[in-house]
Amino acid sequence: MFSLTPARSAVLQALADTFVPPLADGSPPGSAGLNLDKLQDAIREQPEGAQAEFGQLLDLLEKPLLGLTWFGPLKPFRKLEPAQREQLLQSWATSNVPQLRKGFQAVRKLCTLLYYGGSMADLPAAWGRLGYPGPDEKPVDTPKPIRTLRPTQDTVYDCDVLVIGSGAGGGVVAGELAAAGHDVLVMEKGPYCHGCDFTQREVDMLGKLYDAKGTLCTQDGSIGILAGACLGGGTTVNWAGSFRTPDYVLQEWAREHDAPHFTTLEFKESLNAVARTIGVNTNYTRHNGQNQALWDGSTKLGQEVKLIPRNEKGLTESDTHFRSLGYTTLGDAHGIKQGTLNTYLLTAFEHGARILTDTKVERVTIANGRATGAEAVHTTDDGHKVRISVRARRVVVAGGAIQTPALLLRSGLKHPHLGRHLHLHPTVVVGARYPHPMNSWHGPSMSVVNDTYTQLHGTNFGAKLETPPTHPGLLSMVLPWLSGQQHHELLRDASHLGSFIVLTRDRDGGRVTIDKNGAPLIDYTLSEFDRANMLEGVRAAAQIHVAAGAETVYLPHGTLPTLHAKDGTLLNPEVLDKLPHLSWKPNQFGLYSAHQMSTCRMGGDAATHPLKLNGETVEVENLFVADGSAFPACSGVNPMLTIMALAHFTAQGLKASRAVEAPRLAATA
Repeated sequence: MFSLTPARSAVLQALADTFVPPLADGSPPGSAGLNLDKLQDAIREQPEGAQAEFGQLLDLLEKPLLGLTWFGPLKPFRKLEPAQREQLLQSWATSNVPQLRKGFQAVRKLCTLLYYGGSMADLPAAWGRLGYPGPDEKPVDTPKPIRTLRPTQDTVYDCDVLVIGSGAGGGVVAGELAAAGHDVLVMEKGPYCHGCDFTQREVDMLGKLYDAKGTLCTQDGSIGILAGACLGGGTTVNWAGSFRTPDYVLQEWAREHDAPHFTTLEFKESLNAVARTIGVNTNYTRHNGQNQALWDGSTKLGQEVKLIPRNEKGLTESDTHFRSLGYTTLGDAHGIKQGTLNTYLLTAFEHGARILTDTKVERVTIANGRATGAEAVHTTDDGHKVRISVRARRVVVAGGAIQTPALLLRSGLKHPHLGRHLHLHPTVVVGARYPHPMNSWHGPSMSVVNDTYTQLHGTNFGAKLETPPTHPGLLSMVLPWLSGQQHHELLRDASHLGSFIVLTRDRDGGRVTIDKNGAPLIDYTLSEFDRANMLEGVRAAAQIHVAAGAETVYLPHGTLPTLHAKDGTLLNPEVLDKLPHLSWKPNQFGLYSAHQMSTCRMGGDAATHPLKLNGETVEVENLFVADGSAFPACSGVNPMLTIMALAHFTAQGLKASRAVEAPRLAATA
């Protein structure tokens, strides 16, 4: 396991001061915001191989041989002059050696996130100089409406249905089956948070609510992956966008994967049912600065924009509610967002379902080709580990498209397509400086969408243009670093920055495998086809920024190509024209994913699809999957509503099959 020695700690502090140097106005250096305990915890969430690699990187920085990596003096990092330290990092950032680019991005993202994301409770100074107020309210401390199980010793549970995961898939299945009279047990890897538990400080909440404490990534480090890991899963931390699956995507799934149920009235009824339950609406029409810019710029260019349906209720026109909406990706302290935490899981609990959080499932147990339960480890309130065994008549896995295939592989499933076809909706951020304050950390993270570029060149593939959360920690990771002063000054302008995301529907996928310890390993390389579509979206996003009145546009490449504009006119269009001709190798640009799909896809051909159309695995009876991994291909829209609809549809099948089995069992008794 990775550990921070005194030498490694000293190197990290020197790195942090290089990435975030102090400014003349008194802005503190990076080391002042470097919480080493949180950094160590984050690294320990990585697979064993990645932990060892990070340790080797820090150890290399302590050796004179370090000079060979950048043709500089043969001195350890801490013995270099400040200017030399910066030159070394700049060399690594643009190196032709993939491992050096990977190392640069790893330490850069950690150091800047911890600094700007508020890892040190006593360092709000960095926020103040950005104009970032941070979460400004403490919610009323109310009792938790769900009472979870809290075993203190090794325990065995029996149930009709074991549901593993509690997000958009697992939460819906649990609520539907419990309400129908099934004895349901839900096991969730992450914690149960409510109200005051959501501090809405970036580093705290990324560490508590997200998989791998917010540091999940591909093996080459080039794609940061955000996935919820708390009660409610992704529905607790997502941006509240509630998109219906496009008809052309449903038709594609039905046609190309022999899955006709996606175009049936029954599936549409499932979409309608979950939309009603989570209160999907477009009633709230107040936009923050960057959403308004997306609306205005698109409209000026003659492109259609639409309001994004959102699953929120109880909103008023108050500034308090408007401000608080910007922080709900770090946990909704006011219960406005209607994820499974406030809907289906509450229904499940009220109908007798038992819910066990802080519990990692090691494997599904299987006997004679049938799922029989699971083995897991629960972490108690005081940090002790106790073993949990579950005996169940059916098992539904809903851990998300990274953890679900990893669990099934640990459990002995061997379908050749299990873990393959990983789709990520690869996303880049196009930021811009506006002459007026944007304060984009307030208001709905996403309320406007431009779908002009979703079906490019006569295909079903392209890009959506939306907006992201823009809290300073996340912003510091996505904005390219050319030098310490350049990056620090860029962040100082955060209140005037507005950002669009280019969310690409990827045709070509990656893969999830497991290491010797059963931890997921993620491999994904953006294909030329998908990159070309992404770059068309980048070009469009830049033009919309300009039309909306931006003065400067920052393009999403490590060399930070920058556009300048005046009065809605682009002054240096040649920079935009050259963008596709830059090198786009891994870790030369920032790529992110908040949506993971299709690693356990369902379809009519059992040879190429690990799931049957009813959600059951083709290898093991009574073992079902109900999450985004079951998508035949990626949804092309933020997938929450589609996952919930598919889980709802699968749950109706489980109810019906139980009704058929009951008389059969009675007849044989």
